[in-house]
This record gives sequence, C-alpha cells and structure tokens, in this order.
Amino acid sequence: MSTSSSSSDNGAGGSGGVFEAPSPSRPRRGANDVWPEPFLESLAVQVAVNASTSAGLLAAAPALANVFRVCTTWLAVSRSDHLWQLLSRQVWARTHLMHDTWRDEFIYRHRTARNFRTRTHTYFTLQFDPSDVDEPDSLSCRCLTLSDLYLAAGFADGTVRLFLLNNRLHVRTLRPPLRDRFGRFSRAVSGIVISDSRLTFATMDGDIHVAEIDGVGHTRTAYAGDIVNDGALVDFTGCGRWWVGLFAGVPGRAFHIWDCNSEETTFVGGTLTDPEAVMGWHTLTELTTSLGRLRISGNETAVACTRWRIMVIDLRNQGVIIGEDEEQRRGLIVTGFDANDEAYVRLDSRGNASVRRVNTQQTVCEFRVSGAAQRRVMGCVNRLHALMCAGGIMRVWEVERGEYLYSIRERVGEVDAIVADDRHVAVASASSTAQSIIHLWDFGAL
Repeated sequence: MSTSSSSSDNGAGGSGGVFEAPSPSRPRRGANDVWPEPFLESLAVQVAVNASTSAGLLAAAPALANVFRVCTTWLAVSRSDHLWQLLSRQVWARTHLMHDTWRDEFIYRHRTARNFRTRTHTYFTLQFDPSDVDEPDSLSCRCLTLSDLYLAAGFADGTVRLFLLNNRLHVRTLRPPLRDRFGRFSRAVSGIVISDSRLTFATMDGDIHVAEIDGVGHTRTAYAGDIVNDGALVDFTGCGRWWVGLFAGVPGRAFHIWDCNSEETTFVGGTLTDPEAVMGWHTLTELTTSLGRLRISGNETAVACTRWRIMVIDLRNQGVIIGEDEEQRRGLIVTGFDANDEAYVRLDSRGNASVRRVNTQQTVCEFRVSGAAQRRVMGCVNRLHALMCAGGIMRVWEVERGEYLYSIRERVGEVDAIVADDRHVAVASASSTAQSIIHLWDFGAL
C-alpha cells in the first residue's frame, strides 16, 4: 500500500475517480477527509494482514502505526474498538476478550509474542499435595493441557489436577469413577480437553469423563470404553463440537469421533495405527515409547502422527482423509510432533524437523534438532514457535522461517509431557522421588 502519498490537503486528486471532484463553487476538502470510516478500517486490517503474512505476525503493529500516521482522520480510526476486534481476530486469532478493550487485547498479544521471541519470561514450579495417593504411578504426569485460565495435568492413575494460571495454585483434583483395570496403566490419562465451563478427559481404557470446572457435581463417565474391541486409547483431544481419540490394538479402528454435545459416537475407522496394533496392548501394562499423537488444527480438522505416517482427517465429514505424509525410510519421532491451527511440525529419527501446512502438506521451513538420534526428544508448537527438549535442554525455533532463537535457561531433566500456547509453556519432568515436577514459563506482557 502507498496510501500515505495521498495525505496532502491539495484537493481530491488522490480519489482516483471514486469520489466526485469538488466544484469551484464549493470549498475544497482534504483528500483524507472523504474516506469513510468502514473503508479505513478495512484498509487498516488489510495492511496488518499483508504485513503479518509477508514479514511475520510481529510486523502487523509497525505497519498499523504507519497507517495511523497518515493524518488525523486516519489516526481517529485507531480509536475504533471494532477495528481492534477485527485485528485481534485476523492477526492473533483471538475471539475471546481477556482485557478491557480489544485494543488492549491486540497490544497484549503483540507484546507477549515479542517476549517469546526475546526470551522474556517468568519461571515457576507448580506445587500440589502428593499425600492423597497410594500407588507408585500416581504421581507420574502423562499429559498436559492449557487454556486461557487453567493448566490441567493428567496422571498415570487417572487423576487430573487443575491449576489456575493467574496465581499458579492447585485448585481441584478430578478422579474417574472406579472401574476394573485391564493393566497397570489402563487408567492413565490419555488426553484432556478444556472448554469454557467443563473439563473432559479420557483414559487409556477408552473411558471419557466429564466434570464442571466450577466444582459443581461429581466427575461422570460420558462414554464407557470397550477396550477388548477397540484397543488402547493412546491419545485424545477435542474442539468445540468434537472429541477425537486415537486407538492402537485392533486393526481398522484407529480413529473414534464423538459429538461432544450428544456424547454419541459418530465414526469409528482408519488404519493409521495398524502397524502398532501389538504394541498398543503393551501400553496398558508397561512404559513404552509413544505410539501416536493426535492434535486439532483449526476448528474441524485433526492431525495424527505415528512412527511411519501422518494423517489429516476431516471431522465434519466423519473421518474423511484429506492429507497424508509418509516417512518410510527413517521413521518419525512421535513425541516431536505437534500442530497449531495452520501447520504441523514433524521430526524424523535423524533430527530433521520440518514445518508443513496442514491442508496441503507443503513445507514452510526446516530446521535441525541436534542430538535427536541419541536422546529422547519431546516437542510442541504454538502459533509462532516450535520447542524441542532433549537432554534436559529446551530449544526454541520460529516456525515461519525455521530460525533458531535460543535455549530456555532452566534445565528440566527427562521430560514426560510438554505443552505450549501463545503465552505459556508447561513441562512435566521426572524426578528422583517418582513425583513429576511441573514447570511453567509465563511470557505474558509485563
């Protein structure tokens, strides 16, 4: 855009024929005074989107500043909260207001992303009372999930512990109803979904449990798994309308999809985990390497990864495969896989990582994770960054160009689970006492 060139107050020559030129009998007005506010809002949004697409999300704010400097009329548009709501959605994918105004929301998201890029954060370890467990596996964390307000940690005995992010306090412990076990880890938590008012978690035996976050009522079983016919539920996730599970143990039944409103099963099928069928049963009784990861990308797309293949499925069309990505030669490191709303990160056994578009499997960028062939790697991704932890050191890359940024100062040991969003990073690591240590980094604008 070169609209700043029309900021002169010399007539309507910059209108390009869209507006009627002033007649000699009427006072001449500045060219910028005739732009309607909706047009200027649309222009500002387009400038921000173009800047973020071509130069990265952090380029949106400087581009907007240039737009608002054109003249006082254009500056006045910056006071429109509707404009900042559009910008927050288009640039930062924010649809829920967490601050007083949408302008504050946009500024906060920009500053937080800048903090992430410059390694500006606060670090904490989260505390909880371990005295309420009576099994050696009960304090081993298996998965982590973040929302705007909460961090949820799922443990090997089926327990979910909920922490408030604003004060980092443990506020609630959820346990599934008692049921017969099919192995040492059959009750281990496979995945957690946090919505506005409720928390849903699934265990490896295929059960899905629901609890109200505000503490009203008990944890109830929304779906009783059929482990004999389905195998082990190795990962579980969800979005606004759907729950999705990735199973291993019975050929032809890799994906299960549920309507989370009716809590009814809507699809069962898929062969993604067929090569891991035997190992699927072993996950119920022994500690094994991760057989598969499952992530939501966008509103109604799921991406799943196993050692040999990545598969993209359409939830709205009930499991229709819309993309596949194979690695038959070297194999993939499952724990190095993760996805955001637009792309996924894949890591092969030699440490070669690539960021690829979910819809097309087109490569966006590539980078190398040193030591991946010799040490266990655990990774995750948010909108702008990929994090890979190996040998207790967590390293950060940006996912638009594959540039290596830095390593996190704090060392975490052997990682059992990791998760990140645009503000927080959480890691669960092993300790000498068998109790997982939960680490939390907050990059929120200070």
